[in-house]
Amino acid sequence: MDSHIASNPERAEAHYQSRQGKALMADTAATATHETAGETQDGIRRRDFLDIAAVSAAGIGGLAVVYPLVSQMAPSKDVLAASTTEVDVSAVEPGQAIKAVFRKQPLFIRRLTAQEIAEANARPLSSLRDPETLADRTKEGREDMLVTMGVCTHLGCVPLGAAEGEVKGEFGGYFCPCHGSHYDTAGRIIKGPAPTNLEVPEYEFTSDTVIQVG
Repeated sequence: MDSHIASNPERAEAHYQSRQGKALMADTAATATHETAGETQDGIRRRDFLDIAAVSAAGIGGLAVVYPLVSQMAPSKDVLAASTTEVDVSAVEPGQAIKAVFRKQPLFIRRLTAQEIAEANARPLSSLRDPETLADRTKEGREDMLVTMGVCTHLGCVPLGAAEGEVKGEFGGYFCPCHGSHYDTAGRIIKGPAPTNLEVPEYEFTSDTVIQVG
């Protein structure tokens, strides 16, 4: 403080009040800045939390919509059960055939005799419209058991030859009377308009006497 202010009490008091006012204003500004910063940080954290919560809720809501949709698209138990067929072939004698149903279509299962197997194996592949050996169409070690769809590959008719007394055609297998397609003992097309052999579906032996188709 200079000598002029010190010699004048009134000026000294005014100078002191001025310095005190500036100090108070500085403290107030600093406090306000700190509080504002704190509020801003809290505000940012609060907004971040709300954003995360909103995104999470949207994700859960999306899953809630998708899950029922996927569940509805999944095949029902009835559909899964109908997609496979089990057939007991223990009673089928050599030379006999039985009819079953697979996916709402006729299924032929035939136990071949030794002669029928020999006839099928003796036929040259070069003479076949749709070349396949009997081994190609049966399971290894079970060449005597022929499993085919009972659907003519021409126009989808059901051939004869699976039931007792039915006409088996010129080659001892199956015969479609609708348009004259003849199949041999391996279910292969030999004569007539059918373009391919009778279809062999996916199947397996679940035991020595039970076949699961599909």
